[in-house]
Amino acid sequence: MSDWHSWAAIAVFVIAYVAIISERVHRAAAALAGAAAMLAISATDDKAAFFDEHSGIDWNVVFLLLGMMAIVGVLRQTGLFEYLAIWAVKRARGKPFRVMTMLIVITASASALLDNVTTVLLVAPVTLLVCERLALPAAPFLIAEVMASNIGGTATLVGDPPNIIIASRGGLTFNDFLVHLAPIAAVLTAVLVVLCRVMFRRVLVYDEDRAADVMVLGEREAIRDHRLLYQGLGVLALVVFGFVAHPVLHYAPSVVALLGAGILIAISKVETGEALKEVEWPTLAFFAGLFIMVGALIETGVIGEVSRALADATGGSELGATMLLVFGSAVLSGVVDNIPYVATMAPITADLAHGFGGDGVHVLWWALALGADLGGNATAIGASANVVVLGIAERNQQPISFWQFTKYGLVVTAVTVTIAAGYLWLRYFALG
Repeated sequence: MSDWHSWAAIAVFVIAYVAIISERVHRAAAALAGAAAMLAISATDDKAAFFDEHSGIDWNVVFLLLGMMAIVGVLRQTGLFEYLAIWAVKRARGKPFRVMTMLIVITASASALLDNVTTVLLVAPVTLLVCERLALPAAPFLIAEVMASNIGGTATLVGDPPNIIIASRGGLTFNDFLVHLAPIAAVLTAVLVVLCRVMFRRVLVYDEDRAADVMVLGEREAIRDHRLLYQGLGVLALVVFGFVAHPVLHYAPSVVALLGAGILIAISKVETGEALKEVEWPTLAFFAGLFIMVGALIETGVIGEVSRALADATGGSELGATMLLVFGSAVLSGVVDNIPYVATMAPITADLAHGFGGDGVHVLWWALALGADLGGNATAIGASANVVVLGIAERNQQPISFWQFTKYGLVVTAVTVTIAAGYLWLRYFALG
């Protein structure tokens, strides 16, 4: 590719990126327009865009999301998540901090198995109901939950969209994420509970009368279809088993998710259209456009130049590259959505890992995942789940301002990223 193509590709990418950040244009429209522009200026071509596994659309990511969204679309109709939220409140006996702790743990755990956006979509409405019954402001609970979803999503391959991109680019398995990231995610969830106790102590006021009202709610009444619930949980368990058994079964995560979705729709009475209605098609289109744009940067040699410059900046130090990646990713993911950021950085990280002689499972991948996932908590636009929760709060007359979210997000991000950096140093350098 010529220098003209490189600069033109950079210009197209920057314009599309700015459009995504500004939110004046729907991110799917911005990504698709950017992809079309890349094809129009011949920064890439149809063969590379649609069929090249290294510089085109990553269909494994797209179909993994499609399958999991369809499964969640069926589970959502059972009332399972409403049941869990009411159950948690009753077990906490209506005491605000106990309620917040249990909702944090439930959200973080659910986000490890489901997409974090899906998790907050299901948990947030019930949280609003509980806060109304307890006469508590919803903002602290919603903020705590979305941060828990971003932390919990760090633990597994399917928990956060950036992890799916990282797994696909790095050739990492579901088990790799469990072994390397689940332990620190559990620790950081506990840290979040402590931070929330400090940050929200003034609003977590116990009202005995209100608590008594909540205790009369019947969680079993939340389950609308028991048969569908059993079917959905059974299929979800099989899907998770398929992820874990990848070294033996050799089925790609996308195949497992699609098989699970197909089986669940086939054995249940749910209409196919109803299940697929919950699929976030704009999100899938966004991924497709983004992959084509990033692929064009690879084709024109831009990614290679950036990776070489980054390697030079670290002075050839693997520890330096790890720390730069985790802290740099946290800062940048707080400014822009972490999905396009990781899509851009994944090929750079692959080049760096290869340069250090560590293809496959490598500490740099964990640095990128931790920095991007935890950095998403820094601001209201740092992660897709954040934007979703702010929208839900506004529609329910419980608005959360950008700065209200961010003043807490910066504290949580600074603490959790620092702990994560210490974990990487201790596990992979001091003890490795």
